[in-house]
Amino acid sequence: MGFQPGTLEAVFLTHFHSDHVDGLGETGTIRWAGGDNTKPLPVYGPKGIKKVVRGFNLAYSQDFTYRHDHHGDTVAPLSGAGLKAMQFNKPPIGELTAVISDGQLKVEALAADHAPVEPAVGYRFSYKGRSLLITGDTVKSANIEKFATGVDVLVHEGLAPNLVNMMHDAAVETGNQIMAKITHDVLDYHASPVEAAETARDAGVGHLIYYHIVPPLIIPGQELLYLNGAQDIFPNYTLGQDGVLFSLPANSDEIVKVSDGL
Repeated sequence: MGFQPGTLEAVFLTHFHSDHVDGLGETGTIRWAGGDNTKPLPVYGPKGIKKVVRGFNLAYSQDFTYRHDHHGDTVAPLSGAGLKAMQFNKPPIGELTAVISDGQLKVEALAADHAPVEPAVGYRFSYKGRSLLITGDTVKSANIEKFATGVDVLVHEGLAPNLVNMMHDAAVETGNQIMAKITHDVLDYHASPVEAAETARDAGVGHLIYYHIVPPLIIPGQELLYLNGAQDIFPNYTLGQDGVLFSLPANSDEIVKVSDGL
């Protein structure tokens, strides 16, 4: 996206599935040794974040020493190595938990429903009259709709049941019991693109960005199959991919798409 890792000030985790934490160690290391940061990277998350951060710091502890011994304080000051856990309590349904309140920036956590994964949260960001909500992994949720009401941008996960069911049928037909089980189970804790569009419409958001897109869209024409009519429910949408970038100019209603992706 063109941002320098050394300028990264915080990470926000929604839950602790492997695909949501697996890049954390390298992110912290590049931000530290590539940006001469003198304090660890703050990582915000609900209960369990301390264990995650402790594990990454332990796994990378020898690497911290190697890099410091090789490059010294100018590049890799040990005071900036690793991650710092910033734990908060998951709020009950209908409430928000303040995570950051720093001048005009406010970050609040809200409950998501990704059972049996617990805790799972989303985040609402407010800054200079603009707002964005990211759902994290979740089923369709009245709680998310409540706190997404009127936001400029809703970043909502989306798994396409029609496409996953095709994968399931193929797995059954070929006798792949493991994949058949996974493609059956995964349907019960994700929202569909149609459900995300319904939430965006009912919450009156400015723009909807689909992310955590399952399955990956790699075949021409697959996007329409993925949406499965969601584009008619809420037409102001973007299919998120690496490098997609939006700008929300302060104290305005503009939603500016800066980049379509890599």
